[in-house]
Amino acid sequence: MTLKRKIAINISIAFSILYGISALLIYISFSTFRKEEFMNRLEEKAQTTTKLLFEVKELDRALLKLIDQNTINKLYNEKTLVFDHDYQLIYSSIDDASIKWNLEDLKNLKANKKFFKTDHEKDVFGIFYDFEGTADYYVLIAAEDKYGNTQLHFLLEILIISFILGTALVWFSTYFFIRKQLTPLDDFEKLITDISANRLNTQLAETAKDDEINLLTKAFNKMLVRIENSFSAQKEFTSNASHELRTPISRLTLQLDNLIQQGNHSETVLQYLKSMQNDLNQLGDLINSLLLLSKINSPETENSLKKERIDQIIFEAFDEVKKAQPDFQMNFEITGNTDSDLEIHGIKSLLEIVFANLFRNAYYYSNDKKATVSIEENDQNQIIVTIINDGEKISPEEQHKLFLPFVRGTNAAQIHGSGLGLRIAKRILDYHKSTIVYSEENNQHQFQITFDISLKTK
Repeated sequence: MTLKRKIAINISIAFSILYGISALLIYISFSTFRKEEFMNRLEEKAQTTTKLLFEVKELDRALLKLIDQNTINKLYNEKTLVFDHDYQLIYSSIDDASIKWNLEDLKNLKANKKFFKTDHEKDVFGIFYDFEGTADYYVLIAAEDKYGNTQLHFLLEILIISFILGTALVWFSTYFFIRKQLTPLDDFEKLITDISANRLNTQLAETAKDDEINLLTKAFNKMLVRIENSFSAQKEFTSNASHELRTPISRLTLQLDNLIQQGNHSETVLQYLKSMQNDLNQLGDLINSLLLLSKINSPETENSLKKERIDQIIFEAFDEVKKAQPDFQMNFEITGNTDSDLEIHGIKSLLEIVFANLFRNAYYYSNDKKATVSIEENDQNQIIVTIINDGEKISPEEQHKLFLPFVRGTNAAQIHGSGLGLRIAKRILDYHKSTIVYSEENNQHQFQITFDISLKTK
């Protein structure tokens, strides 16, 4: 999940929770207000009825019921009951509504003076009335607060709808707002993705703002400067050291060749001289490999990218290896689309090194000094080159380390080498946006190289 979505979701969830709590508090507050307001109305009606019944002497109960009938619309579905001190019903309003009550309600009413409860849709209010200290009366009045409940239901609907719409609006607006605010981060990501070893001098655009993104940009630019300085110093040292070492090694190699050609050496001395010559050659190959690694990804190589035929590169690499190893043989075949021009975009000299290293591996580690090379172009605009040779099996652990520098398998104990051949091949192919994969089956070593001819190399 991206940072934009995480921030938007967290903010939206926080808003939803706060809004939900606020809506719940509003609903509870209004519900409590409705109950208290309706309870006051019931109490007022109970007190009015009681006063008319006991304080106005000349008002008989028939007249009281008549008054009650004419004022019944004030409370919806109203019912009033009055009990004397013996809990006997002495008055009941004339409507058809009813009140659920029991003796315990009246006894509790005498102790608590008042009570209020809700029975289904009705609100019931009870009050204890002590008439002039001579008689006790109990009044129960019940009614349905239709208007208040309608308002409460309407408020609930409004809160639910506003919660849904408000939450949806906040979710969408927050996401787009965060997306807009973090657009510099997207630009930042695109720029650093395009930075390669050749473009370490790239500087990201800084602004006058003092926000975190601009601070990150400044820190990244400073880091790029440090990396470029270290990288340049490393490449310069490797290149200079390699150049400086090549001269004395070439002299030593020439002197050893002359010394060996002079003859008149004993077998032991001659063996030592040849061993020294092999060591010097190995050291020379190592220096050349290090020099080549330092040049890969340099601006000079980038400017040398051209269209080249892969089959010609393979044959020239084979001829180069065959000069040193005359008994090396190659079986070559083209499969698939034979009408293809087999062109790739790359650097011929570097790709020749790739196949020369693979051919040397095939020669040194094969049983018959022979390699089979096949070229195929598939429907995905890819040219696949496969190099196969018979040889001694290597362990899975060694297979995973084949393309690491200075790594040599157990089958290379008697073979001179630096362990950089496959590493150099992979570095060159990575530069060409190509892949190399090793597999083994039936004691056959197979390297498969895939060139994507639909892409141009950086």
